[in-house]
Amino acid sequence: MPRVRSFQTASRTHVGLSRSLNEDRFLARPEVGLWAVADGMGGHQAGDLASLRVVEALTNVGRFGSGYAYLNAVRERLAVANGDLIAHAATLSPGAVIGSTVAVLLAHEDHYACVWAGDSRIYLLRGGALMRVTRDHSLMQELIDTGALDEQEARNRRISNVITRAVGAASKLELSETHGDIRPGDVFLLCSDGLTGLVEDHELGAMLALDDLESVADRLLALTLERGARDNVTLMLVRAGR
Repeated sequence: MPRVRSFQTASRTHVGLSRSLNEDRFLARPEVGLWAVADGMGGHQAGDLASLRVVEALTNVGRFGSGYAYLNAVRERLAVANGDLIAHAATLSPGAVIGSTVAVLLAHEDHYACVWAGDSRIYLLRGGALMRVTRDHSLMQELIDTGALDEQEARNRRISNVITRAVGAASKLELSETHGDIRPGDVFLLCSDGLTGLVEDHELGAMLALDDLESVADRLLALTLERGARDNVTLMLVRAGR
């Protein structure tokens, strides 16, 4: 199988049409094979600080000789960010929460790993088929999993989502992880829920199949703005090359 030798990245972030502050942050480090999106928790104090701390925690993660060591370093850095946010929240007021979602994509040799907490997502387009790699940590997802709602009903009713995991939300950070192989031509999408709340998966798949990543990023952002962009919108595209 041809080996992956390089990555192309395109990213966009926008405050949206209803918010005054962009609480999303993203990080692209193709030189070490690391990409991340963080979404400060709306309705809580200093959501922008939370997402910034999460991204800063990943900025100094270096290159490792094994995928396991790399993944473990990311876990450790996110745990440190979690502790920092809880400590800072404690200085504000009793019960204060400063939290952020996080979705991290790691690439090591010909394999990827995804680490996440919250409802920021990672997708993979391969051979024309789109797969949602992550699974939301949210009350809405739990209702869907139990059969109380289907995804279309939840979208149509615009149910207010409640995040069940986040960096800074609990003393022990719970992360979900998955991994797989990377093939030349694979396209990953990392995004906050400002995108997925307005653009459906089949629409994402159709756009990700286009060749020009910069054009795809522009079109996805434009589509969310056309549909009202009630939230901050952040997206990052990563294509694996030979």
